Amino acid sequence: MVGPYRGLFGTPGVKGFVISGFIGRAPMSMLGIGVILLISAVTGSYATAGAVAAAVSLAFAVAAPLSGRLVDRFGQAKVLVPFILLHAVSITALMLCAHAGAPQWTLYATGVASGATGLSLGSMVRARWSHVLKDSGRLHTAFSFESVADEVIFVGGPAFVTALTTGVNAYAGLIATIVLALAGTLAFACFRGTEPPAVRHRSTGRSPIAIPGVAMLSAVFLAMGAVFGSIDIITVAFADEHGSKAASGFLLASIAAGSMVSGLWFGSRQWKISLRSRFVRGLSLFAAGLTPVLLMDDIRAMAPALFLAGLSISPTLITGFSLVERMVPAGQLTEGMAWISTALGLGVAAGAWAGGRLTDLFGASNAYGFSYACALLAVVAGLGGSALVRRRQYTG
Repeated sequence: MVGPYRGLFGTPGVKGFVISGFIGRAPMSMLGIGVILLISAVTGSYATAGAVAAAVSLAFAVAAPLSGRLVDRFGQAKVLVPFILLHAVSITALMLCAHAGAPQWTLYATGVASGATGLSLGSMVRARWSHVLKDSGRLHTAFSFESVADEVIFVGGPAFVTALTTGVNAYAGLIATIVLALAGTLAFACFRGTEPPAVRHRSTGRSPIAIPGVAMLSAVFLAMGAVFGSIDIITVAFADEHGSKAASGFLLASIAAGSMVSGLWFGSRQWKISLRSRFVRGLSLFAAGLTPVLLMDDIRAMAPALFLAGLSISPTLITGFSLVERMVPAGQLTEGMAWISTALGLGVAAGAWAGGRLTDLFGASNAYGFSYACALLAVVAGLGGSALVRRRQYTG
C-alpha cells in the first residue's frame, strides 16, 4: 500500500508544506474535545459543554468560506498570519473566562471568536497539492494521503487532549492546541514556493456553493458532520457513565483509526469506477457501519464497534474532496473546499449541541440513535442528489 505514496514527495517544497500543514491542523481534532472537557469540568453540564463547542464549530463554519475567498484573492500567507494570531488570543480568552467563573455568555462569545478566526488549513494544503500536481491520478493519491493524515490527527488528537486534561489540568489540552496551531500555521505560511497564485479577479461572479454538485456535497457533509459532532460528546459521556472518562480519548481514537486504515488502502488503489459511484457506496457503508454502535453497552466492546464505523469515513471524504476539485474553477478552489469544511462544521455544531442535550436527557447509549439517524440522512441526500454529478464521468 505504501508504494504509490512514495512518489508524492519528490517535488521541491512538498515536504515542507505537508509537515507544517500537518502540525498546524492538528488542533482541528483537539479544540472541540478540549472545550468539551474544560467546560464540562467547570460547569458540570454536558449540555453547556456541547453548546459552547457548537458555538465554536458554528462560527468556524460561517467564517471558513469567507477566509477561503480571502485566501484565493490575496494569497495564503497574507491571510494566515493575522488569523492565527487572533485565533490564539481568542482561545486564551475562553480559558481565562472559564477560569474566572465569568458569566456564561462570555464562554459563548469567546467560543465564537475562537471559531471565527480558525482556518481551514486542510483546504489550503489540498489547494497546494492541486497547484503542484497536475495529473488527476496523483491527485487521488495526494488527497488520500491528506485524509490519512487527518485521521492520524483524529487518532492522536483526542487521546492527547484527554490525557493532558485529565492527567495535568483542565486547561492543558487547550494550551497545547494553541502552541501547535501557532507553530504549524506560521511555518506553513513561510513556504511560499508552493503557494497557489492569488486570483484578484474572478472568472465568474458566483460562489462555488452555487454549483449544484457542490451544494449537494455540502448537504451530505452537513449530515456527516452531525454524526461526528454528536459522537464526540456522546462518547465522552458514554465512557464517563461506565466509570472511565479517560477512556473516551481511546474510544474516539478507535473510530479515527478505522478511517485511517481504510484511507491508506483506498489511496493506494487505482479505481476504474467513477467518483460518483465510489461516493454513493462509501455513504451506504458509512450508515451500515454505525449500526453495531447502537447495540454496545461496554467500553471494551464499543472500541471495535467504533473502529468498524470509521472504516468508510476516509474513502467518503476523499471522494467528496476529489469531486469538488473537479467541479470548481482553480481560482476558487480554496473557497470551494472551504464550503465542504463549512458544511462539516455546521453539522458538527448541530451534532454537538443535540448530542449534549440528548445525553443529558436520555443517557449516552440512547443518544447514539441521533448519530445513526444523521448517517441515514446523509445517505438519502447523497442518493437523491447524485445525479448532479453525472454530467461528467469522474474516473479519477
